[in-house]
Parts: sequence; structure tokens; C-alpha cells
Amino acid sequence: MNRLMYFLIALLIWLLVTWSVDIQNVTAGVIIAAMCTALFGTVFFEQAIQMLNPVRVLWFLYFIAVFVCYMVRANIDVAYRVLHLDVPIRPGIVKVTTKLTSEIGQTMLANAITLTPGTLTVDIIGESMYIHWINVTTDDPARQTEIIVSRFESILRKVFD
Repeated sequence: MNRLMYFLIALLIWLLVTWSVDIQNVTAGVIIAAMCTALFGTVFFEQAIQMLNPVRVLWFLYFIAVFVCYMVRANIDVAYRVLHLDVPIRPGIVKVTTKLTSEIGQTMLANAITLTPGTLTVDIIGESMYIHWINVTTDDPARQTEIIVSRFESILRKVFD
């Protein structure tokens, strides 16, 4: 059942990206989705049927909106730091903790942090994440976790845990 769900999701993504339902496109989509399913069908979703829960889908759409807002804010902040004459940065690697238990949830959190300008996920070890931060504003690990992780973590817990 997991492989079937993975195949259908991959095919749906293919059709949405190409935005065409002619026979060649659908055939290519079926072939690509089948190859993806064969290669990665057991890697990503342990319980793929859970991902089709409408509540989880709505929370994921909300996550995307929140992520885009933070990404725009971070872009403006990094642009300010680059254009400022004194270059007000204090770079460093900080250790933050996450309460996400699923690997895909941790991966989504790490990707969201990395895609937000000014931060880069360096490593994940258990529940600890090591983040390169362009402007370390506090030395308190709890506050660092709150600033970097908590904005996405609470939403991702509703999607993946």
C-alpha cells in the first residue's frame, strides 16, 4: 500500500509540474513515478496513508505560508547586513534541540532552517541540530532553540508526528 501511495503522489506531482495530460506526458510520468517508487518507495514514508489526512495537508499548507513569510523576512535581514557599512554579524554554530521524532519531520525542519537565509543546518545527531547562524544574538541554548527551531517545529509536529 505504501508503494502505491508513493507512486500516486509522484505521478500527481509530475502531472502538476508539467501541467499536461497528453499521452506522451502521462506515459513519461508513469515511467518516472514507477522508477521513483522502485528506488525510493521504502525510504521516505513509513506510513504514507497518514500523509493524505486532510488535517495534516492543511497544516502542511499553513507551514508553507509561515515558511515563506520567515524566508522573506530573513532575506530582508541578510540584505540589510550585507549592505550595512559595519556588516553587523556575529557568526557561529549553535546547538539546538528538536522535539520532532520522525526522520522526515527532522529533515523538513532542517531544510526549512537551511532555506531561510542566514542559517544553515550543519548536522543532525539524535534530537540535536547544529546550525550555522549568521548573527548569534544570544548564548542561551534554550533561547537559540526558541528563535531558530520553534517557529517551524510546532507546525511540523502536527504534520509528521
